[in-house]
Amino acid sequence: MQLLMTNQEMERTLLRISRDLVESHPNIEEAALVGIRRRGVPLARRLKRNIEDLTGHRLPLGILDINFYRDDLSLVGPQPIVGASQLDFPVTGRTLLLVDDVLYTGRTVRAALESLLDYGRPKRVELVVLVDRGHRELPIQADYVGRRVDTREDQTVDVHIAPVDQDEGVFLTRKGN
Repeated sequence: MQLLMTNQEMERTLLRISRDLVESHPNIEEAALVGIRRRGVPLARRLKRNIEDLTGHRLPLGILDINFYRDDLSLVGPQPIVGASQLDFPVTGRTLLLVDDVLYTGRTVRAALESLLDYGRPKRVELVVLVDRGHRELPIQADYVGRRVDTREDQTVDVHIAPVDQDEGVFLTRKGN
């Protein structure tokens, strides 16, 4: 296991992304953050806190569970754990900042986009990821990336973040370990 980012580096990276979001969106109050369940949610919460500290604007925060939209649901297991999505704000006409921990094949993002359309027609959807590890299978790219990491197919990038995990950091491991 190789440490790619410490928790302090993650915090600095999230602050940089927050500043980039504020700079790119002069009307940031018209945007909303949407975290993809599981680890995208605590990342979105941290971005929300940072943006509020920087601007004084309280952004809506949604939680998206994409399990029913996955194209590999049968491979996940006989009874995948499905949580509730919570988007308690109007999606139509709003810029959505979709947040996830790792961008890999692009299939999670495809499922998230499908799920979002059930809530309305956003003005725009921008993708925010902590780590982009490459190996895309679909033509999807992030608008905001914390760190790009070159990986091999036999490796995984694991993001550990509270409250989902006990420790925090980004790790590169070999599949199966």
